[in-house]
Amino acid sequence: MDCDLLELHPRIIAAVRRAKVKSVRDVLCVSGPDLQRLTGLSRSDIQQLILAAASACRRSRPIPALLLHQGECLRFESGLRLSVGCPVLDQLLRGGLPVGGVTELSGESGAGKTQLALQLCLSVQYPHHHGGLGSGAVYICTEDRFPSRRLQQLIGQQVYLRTDVPPAEISCLQFSDHVYIEHTADLVSLHTCLSQRIPLLLARGLVRLVVIDSVASLFRTEFQAVDWLERTRYMLTFSSCLHHLSHEFNTPVLCINQVTGVFSGSIDSLGPLSSNMSPALGLGWANQVLVRLMIHRLRGTVARGDQRSALRRLEVVFAPHLARGSQDAAVWTEGVQGLADVPPFNTPI
Repeated sequence: MDCDLLELHPRIIAAVRRAKVKSVRDVLCVSGPDLQRLTGLSRSDIQQLILAAASACRRSRPIPALLLHQGECLRFESGLRLSVGCPVLDQLLRGGLPVGGVTELSGESGAGKTQLALQLCLSVQYPHHHGGLGSGAVYICTEDRFPSRRLQQLIGQQVYLRTDVPPAEISCLQFSDHVYIEHTADLVSLHTCLSQRIPLLLARGLVRLVVIDSVASLFRTEFQAVDWLERTRYMLTFSSCLHHLSHEFNTPVLCINQVTGVFSGSIDSLGPLSSNMSPALGLGWANQVLVRLMIHRLRGTVARGDQRSALRRLEVVFAPHLARGSQDAAVWTEGVQGLADVPPFNTPI
């Protein structure tokens, strides 16, 4: 932004122009005493200049804590959650995924990560009083084709999964029309998608959930081990974009991640408690997520009627509002459901 556009006294603008300080960035990158020396302005004038430059860079006004407490802030709904669609799993997550943050779901192949992500794409379309956000979802695929057949199967089974919602209300929802699908084959196309197309969908109120499946595939294929510094820079840019979308539009972001092996005897406080696998992309990525969940595929099986499923376990690795814990679950025809007769495994921090 040009300094001439700042709302300041013409005398200050003229002094800044004579000092050849052209942009707001130039103002913020120079110390106050240096600005005073370059422009010849008084200390109070320099304070006005820096305050105007900082205000011009601020995307939105700060939100007072009192407005959050009173629930009067339209841009930020404190404590809002997106239901998973299962009361047992929602109990583990204290209502579901937090709105306004990046949640990571990792696990080995076949554990049920995509199943849970598809289920959330349908859950977000329910109204608020049924745990949804009353809007659609955008699903970004980075490695495999979108599982449209499984999505249609889940849509047809919503009556059996969401027994808390009247069937007439479910039949009124056009689930297929509100799941937007994107395919990105490299980091450049992913950045274009996140910075240009996704903000349009969010600004128009068409979606309130962003799913990326998966975050590790592109970083693993485009960078070698010796390129760790450049990979970290791309990762920070990528996470910054996700956080901007989440907080600007009050939208939960779900990132599906792959896993990597952990050497025996190593200590990883940001990984699962009882597994030799750890989420991919290391500590640099772990520091970018608000909630880390991990789903495991166990050796046992469970049966219900004529259906059989491998036993799964959804684990809370870390979250600012959750204790470490886990809950057994199964993948049925209608979706992922927690097993109520199997008590959750709660582990103190």
